[in-house]
Amino acid sequence: MAVIALAGGLGSPGVTTTAMALLLTWPLETGHRVVLAECDPDGGAILPGALQGTLGNTHGLRNLALAGRQNQLAEAFWRQLVDVTDAGSRDRLVLPGLYDPTHASSMGAVWDQLAHLFTGVEKHQHDVLVDLGRRGAIGPSSVLAQRADVVLMVARNTLRGLQSAQVRLAAMREHLGPGAEIGLLLVDRGPFVKDEVAKHLGAPVVATLPWRPVEAEVLSDGAPQPRKFETSELMRAARSATGPVRDLVEARRSRLGTPGRAAGQEVPRAG
Repeated sequence: MAVIALAGGLGSPGVTTTAMALLLTWPLETGHRVVLAECDPDGGAILPGALQGTLGNTHGLRNLALAGRQNQLAEAFWRQLVDVTDAGSRDRLVLPGLYDPTHASSMGAVWDQLAHLFTGVEKHQHDVLVDLGRRGAIGPSSVLAQRADVVLMVARNTLRGLQSAQVRLAAMREHLGPGAEIGLLLVDRGPFVKDEVAKHLGAPVVATLPWRPVEAEVLSDGAPQPRKFETSELMRAARSATGPVRDLVEARRSRLGTPGRAAGQEVPRAG
């Protein structure tokens, strides 16, 4: 199992939309689960977006701040997860983000506790996708990126998108250090092709997602699903992207000689 962080740059490249697409298409064997943790310090978009505000502020990252200070984070974590499956199978779960960015100051040491927790839940057959937004990989929450197996930079292949990605990648490399595994997830909005982008930015393009605003709005804003949404071009591309992402994780572990991760914080299994 793996911990995969997603980050972006300026210009709203679609980090949360991409993370949602991966969550809904992530391959799961029997008994396995995938969790999307929205850890953007600038505030979350899933509660008012994909979940259409149906939960108010009853679930989410903010509610873990007090639990973390009381050393009860592991127990409280599972209660904050939201099932996004129609069947209620609880195998695709979301931890909604901060509903007010001013609450980021209260997280403090909680980021570090979450990083330990995310590595710990692997023992329970969970993959974790961590949405860090546009600046979470280089600020106080960057410990989540530092301890992830892989960091994926989401960028549009426009001139503005690539300029932003170049600046942010340089900052991430400096902040995360030489051991970090950073790949690119391209949103195909512009003229620059995969190989050109990889050469210019000095990072592998793991996958490319098509620019499909109508389909993306289902993931970002909870818009009505168009006909055959699950087999739409965007979702097919997301499903195909999961393979290269998992391959990148395994390649890094093989290179480091660590086929399994070191144990993180002991985490009680979810019910």
